[in-house]
Amino acid sequence: MSAAHASAAVLAHQGGWDEIVLVAGPLLVFAGLLWVAKKRAEKMVAAREAAERASRDD
Repeated sequence: MSAAHASAAVLAHQGGWDEIVLVAGPLLVFAGLLWVAKKRAEKMVAAREAAERASRDD
């Protein structure tokens, strides 16, 4: 068996955990990116509102 076939055999049937990792991994990355984007957007909105309040108070 060549190295390519051996590595394919290793990933072939591992009891389901490998399929879970292949699906959950990208989902977790995507969720993390959405979380970061949401936090950045909230900071931008807060900064804009603070600037608007400061300009109204002057």
